[in-house]
Formats: sequence, C-alpha cells, structure tokens
Amino acid sequence: MSEQTEGPIRILIVEDHQVVRQGFVALLRMVGGMEVIAEASSGAQAVELFRLHKPDVTLMDLRMPGMGGVETITAIRAEFPDARVIVLTTFDGDEDIYRAIQAGARGYLLKGMGIDELVEAIETVHRGRSKIPAAIAERLAERLSGNALTERETEVLKTIALGKSNKEIASALFISEATVKTHINNLLSKLGATDRTQAARIAQQRGIVHLD
Repeated sequence: MSEQTEGPIRILIVEDHQVVRQGFVALLRMVGGMEVIAEASSGAQAVELFRLHKPDVTLMDLRMPGMGGVETITAIRAEFPDARVIVLTTFDGDEDIYRAIQAGARGYLLKGMGIDELVEAIETVHRGRSKIPAAIAERLAERLSGNALTERETEVLKTIALGKSNKEIASALFISEATVKTHINNLLSKLGATDRTQAARIAQQRGIVHLD
C-alpha cells in the first residue's frame, strides 16, 4: 500500500463499462482530496494496475465478464493483504455481498448511490474502517446464522432455477430422485420458500443463482 500520509486519496477504478467508469472519474474529479490515478476495464488489468500504482482505495465492479470482482479482490489481496477495496454493483444479492466481504472487500455500495455516500465510503475505508450499509450488514448476519445452503443444495437450486425436473436434476448430479427431494425440502426450509418457483425467485434475488 502507499505509504503517503498527506496528499489526495489515490483511487483505482475497476469497471468494465466505459460510460459508468468515466462517470465515476468525473464525479471524483469534483471532490477535493481525491485523485483517480488509474482505470481498469477488466479484472486482469486491475491486478496489473494495482501492482503498478498501489492505490489507497480501489472501487471494484462486482460483476465483470471473465475475471469477476470477487476473483479480482482475491488475486489482489493475495499479493497485497492490506488492499482497501469498495465493491460497486447494481445488484444487492446477499450471496454476492458475502463472497465479496469474504474475499476482503472493506465496503459495499450500489451504483445508484449519491456522491456524498461515495465520498464518505472512500474516506471511511481509507481510514482502515469498513463501510457496509445497515440493511446489507443485517443480511450478512443472517447469511452467517447457520442457514447457509450446502454446496449440493446450491447445485440443486441452480438446476431448479433452470427449470429442470427432479429426474433431470438426479441425472445431472448423479444422485437419486429421493436424494433430490431431500435436498429440495432442506433448501425450501432454509430459504423460507413454499415451492420451487418461489425458491428460484429468492435465489436470484439473493444472488445465489445468476441466469444472465
């Protein structure tokens, strides 16, 4: 990390959409005490630019093609454990949040936030503190409460979201239909869903399953 104690907060912006990236650059140029020192359009480029510039704070798009935000954070922090990253996304699925925080993100913001909220988050994270909105923190606590889906339940849920029957799920995962039914009953209970359709909808809302 940068050793400077004075001067502007040096920021790396990682965002694959050029218009969105330029929007953040334009916003931050209007803020005193902050300087965008590099821009990356992909995860791989972000890792290279982080090595080169060692920014104070990185704004990281969560969902990018190829090397996504979680993978990029993991790669950066493998080399720079003190890297301070704020995740930016248009989607507030709690599974995505959980994975990002697990990877080492210090903050989480939706892209529709106001400039004041963005500046506050950057300043907070730069000071070594976390900036996670209360509603998101609450969902994270629920995620850690013991009701997390197992890896197999998540696999079954993904196939349900794709519209597969129990027989097709059993064939795809090399398990019996009876085992499929057991997994479905368990995941319905954990998700608080009454049927497969509701479970699939909840899975997409929470970011457990992505169909795009």
